[in-house]
Amino acid sequence: MKLILENINPAYFFPIFQNLNLFITLFTKILDIILIGKWEIIADKNEWGSNLSFILAMIGSAVGLGNIWRYPYVLYSNGGGAFYIPYIVAILLMGIPFLILEYGVGYNFKSSFPKAIRKIRSKWEYLGWLLPVAVFMIMIYYSAILGWDGIYMILSFTKGWGANPDTFFATTLLQSSTSMSGLLTFIPLIAVAMLVGWVIIWFISHRDLEAGLGKVSRLLVPALFIIMIIIVGFSLTLPGASIGLAELFAPDWSLLTNFNIWMAAFGQIIFSLSLGMSIAFTYASYTKDDADLITNTISIALANSLFENFAALGVFSILGYMSMQSGTAVADLVT
Repeated sequence: MKLILENINPAYFFPIFQNLNLFITLFTKILDIILIGKWEIIADKNEWGSNLSFILAMIGSAVGLGNIWRYPYVLYSNGGGAFYIPYIVAILLMGIPFLILEYGVGYNFKSSFPKAIRKIRSKWEYLGWLLPVAVFMIMIYYSAILGWDGIYMILSFTKGWGANPDTFFATTLLQSSTSMSGLLTFIPLIAVAMLVGWVIIWFISHRDLEAGLGKVSRLLVPALFIIMIIIVGFSLTLPGASIGLAELFAPDWSLLTNFNIWMAAFGQIIFSLSLGMSIAFTYASYTKDDADLITNTISIALANSLFENFAALGVFSILGYMSMQSGTAVADLVT
């Protein structure tokens, strides 16, 4: 790492003691640098090793529970096939433009969100910390779900939840209670599972960007897509899958005049793409100077949309199969 003084001609150092004017000029420039803070530190930049790492990391931040469990229900309960009209409008009017804005600002400031707010107006810096704190609170919630997932992944080898999965989850695993004392219940198994998740997160986040998050994204995001392709492909072969798909995509055009369906579409896009959470802002601040933000934005929005619609095929194919096996209507299974 080197320190470089801006605007200082090396030739000044030779005649300092021969020419008082040059000495004064040199002293003034040094003083200016010290007072104004024009020290430039040349260091290795912590940035994405490739554009692919950035795209996959952003897809990984967008694709999640909101795509797999939330979107199929939103699609089904808001007009089925008719929902695609407000859905596409929401992507074009809010999803892509807002994502471009968030990327652009992050790319320009090359800093965290609080630091960017400080650069704009220092007295409002505290507002910039609200988003990271909110994201951290959400992360606590997701770490609990991640812990549950880890437990169920191990149990899946033996179907350890038994004959009644609902009872196992609510009573055995969560030890849920209707009384306020339930808030103080400590469950060692879940605590250990959450701790494992936090250790993994700490390990990834404390490495260089490309060696940590970049490498994990290049491995896990394609793995997620491959797993979903296998699951959805299998679900489409189940007997009764067509029943679920017919229920999912049957359009109810009358709902297009309902304001709530449009709110649901815009809400899904905000939730699904994690807009306004400073995630895209932060990731974009580590992009290379020649990054094509517009193309990246469209690619990420498209990948996110394709994934959640693909997941909906699998979810409702399985619901169709369950409907045929149990003799219960898909509508009753959904609710």
